[in-house]
Amino acid sequence: MIDRILTAVRELPPESTQQAVGYPSLFLLVALGALVPVVPTGAIVSSAAVVAFHQTAPLALLYVFLVAAGAAFLGDLALYWLGQRGVRSRNGSRWLAALRGRVTPERLAQAQERLETHQVPVLVLSRLVPAGRIPVMLACLLAGMPLRRFARGDLPACLAWAATYQLIGILGGSLFPEPWEGVVAAVALTVLLGAAPALWRRLRGRGRDGGRSGRPGAPGGTPGAPGAPEGPAV
Repeated sequence: MIDRILTAVRELPPESTQQAVGYPSLFLLVALGALVPVVPTGAIVSSAAVVAFHQTAPLALLYVFLVAAGAAFLGDLALYWLGQRGVRSRNGSRWLAALRGRVTPERLAQAQERLETHQVPVLVLSRLVPAGRIPVMLACLLAGMPLRRFARGDLPACLAWAATYQLIGILGGSLFPEPWEGVVAAVALTVLLGAAPALWRRLRGRGRDGGRSGRPGAPGGTPGAPGAPEGPAV
């Protein structure tokens, strides 16, 4: 699979063909990724930025930024609108059920707590933090936030998101002379960034469990330690 991708990137068509096909494809993939949160949209934007960085067109990077931000914004609005329909209906909807299924109660409670005090900053950070968009969007839906207010907060979030992943692509494109090398570097970096929060939460969870099990008086603690259950009297 990777070999096929590398071969396709090495054999890129001329710039005019890239632009005619690339921008609509970028828009569709990012919008689809906003609706179905399994498409790696960050890696797609970074890869498009790498290709644009090696093009001679002066506005190629600007076009990538505008297309990516616009597609993410429209995709978020469409998903939020579908979620609103589920909240208002008695039986809900599959879109709302899908959002609930991707969020743990703990993460939803954290998003709701942060949303009460900082609405726009939370929306912006939710787009930048991997896997942070859906919990905050669900919190907005359950809080009854109108679509217009959500759009005002989501617009700067999408702009910041597109700029961040485009900078990753520019970094990858500037480090390597060949576009395909920059694409591989950008994709690897975005995957690493996406996996880092989940790995960090897992390590924190193991650390807490280990601390509890080793604490005196906790289950699995040292027998006879202060706070541990006393044995039968002899």
